[in-house]
Amino acid sequence: MADMNLGPRDFFAKEDAIADLALIACPGAEELCKLVDGHLVRWARECGMDKETFIIPSDCPRFQSGDAKGLVKNSTRGDDVFIFVDPGNYSVTYKLFGYENHLSPDDHFQNLLRLIQASAGRAHRISVVMPSLYGGRQHRRVSRESLDCAYALQTLRHMGVKNIITFDAHDPRVVNAVPLMSFDNVMPTYQVLKCLLHHVPDVNFHKDHFMIVSPDEGAMNRNMYYSSVLGCNLGMFYKRRDYSRVVNGRNPIVAHEYLGESVDGKDVFIADDIIASGESMLDIAYELKKRGARNIYSYATFPLFTSGFDKFDKAYEEGTIKAVLGTNLTYRNPQLLEREWYFDVDVSKYTAYFVAAINHDKSVSSIIDPMEKIRALLEKHGIPMGGQE
Repeated sequence: MADMNLGPRDFFAKEDAIADLALIACPGAEELCKLVDGHLVRWARECGMDKETFIIPSDCPRFQSGDAKGLVKNSTRGDDVFIFVDPGNYSVTYKLFGYENHLSPDDHFQNLLRLIQASAGRAHRISVVMPSLYGGRQHRRVSRESLDCAYALQTLRHMGVKNIITFDAHDPRVVNAVPLMSFDNVMPTYQVLKCLLHHVPDVNFHKDHFMIVSPDEGAMNRNMYYSSVLGCNLGMFYKRRDYSRVVNGRNPIVAHEYLGESVDGKDVFIADDIIASGESMLDIAYELKKRGARNIYSYATFPLFTSGFDKFDKAYEEGTIKAVLGTNLTYRNPQLLEREWYFDVDVSKYTAYFVAAINHDKSVSSIIDPMEKIRALLEKHGIPMGGQE
């Protein structure tokens, strides 16, 4: 349960839903949508509802020219609609003048807008489940730059979207672009710790044996949270960049500088929002190994691995990294799921609680704050919460 006093019957056993629940998956978001639907259907049946699925079939077919349209295949009139979209799913393809194109984040966002259009004016309310926030890495203006994420959020608001559920936003302050819109930025901390303890049951969180290290200053908040609930010490790397050059849209990193106490002989956990190429994560792992770290566990909410897995395979074989954790909130290459060093964190049930709560206009505060669940998890493994002794 997301909270000790919150269960399926709080949602489905009462007739206080805003409207009939309906789920729609944009192309590429079917996996998460089906997993969430499975939890919702099971809970509904436990409460006496005869329901096969909450998913409404949809599609975004393409013409030969590459133009597309959104198509919702059943009525959504009067429904409380939740549309799932995965902007990072690069595996979805379409034909364009005989060439096979892979959908970019821009294409996924346009598909979302198409399905909103197909439902608008009929649905009672539309919410968007966008785990990986579109444009989230372009969250602020430094010089003459676009503000993609803020503009996208304003576009959704203008189209009548009432709620957005996202996970581990690169900078959650982007919500300032839509201050009157419901925006839930969710951190799957409990699910990550549960997965780590399941696969590494003998991990010792005592501060004499374990440390949290932030990969950069931008990731400090999420790593501070892990440090606080586990009661272990926190270190940090900061990226020294060459601001005289721009490579692949950013200033290249010259070196990673470490701030914090010694990691010698300790297990280290590193949490970040994205593993893109993974070079920064591996650079940090090598630096920690130079400083005598024992086992290194890294985690990213969105394990993209844009440059493949060879470097991580090598780091694992050399003993530099012990494990990498990532969630199922975005597309993962099937080859990644076969890696011995990769552990997949299932966040579908957590997402289902948000959908059910919003559908019944219930507070999500108890779902967002997982402290009771983390406490119970640590006690189950004999680990005091927030420190030892």
